[in-house]
Amino acid sequence: MIVVSDTSPIINLPWIGQLDLLCQLYHEIVVPTAVYHENVVGGPGKPGATEVQTQPWFRQAAASDTARVALLILELDDGEAEALVLAQEIGADLVLIDERKARRRANAMGLRLTGLLGVLLEAKNAGLIPSAKPLLDDLISQAGFRVRSSLYQTFLTLAGE
Repeated sequence: MIVVSDTSPIINLPWIGQLDLLCQLYHEIVVPTAVYHENVVGGPGKPGATEVQTQPWFRQAAASDTARVALLILELDDGEAEALVLAQEIGADLVLIDERKARRRANAMGLRLTGLLGVLLEAKNAGLIPSAKPLLDDLISQAGFRVRSSLYQTFLTLAGE
């Protein structure tokens, strides 16, 4: 399975000690160059920065269609734009992305996507975690991850919690 990740999962999961869920679920994560730079160059000492640089299950790659990336940067941030273009270029099976505008663009591009909440649900369904609610609560309280109350309730229903 080819999985391309934006910044959000890579910086938020380490806050709660769960970055390894990405490896356990997907085995390899392709990190666009802009996301790599945002995490490693722009965020030394921040959660996930060392892991992206040192863990063998992270692989850096660059989108080749820089003109298309530049067009998307008009509406998205650099990492989101490159993640979407790279995902299409390499035929990714899944894109990990959380920002609402980027998710809409990914859907319009025909990309299959999930975000942090989807990762937690998948991890619970795979038996990797016993409960998803405490991890989501930790993401909110420790990492400052924002979730609308209606989405929070839907998540709990889907998780059976």
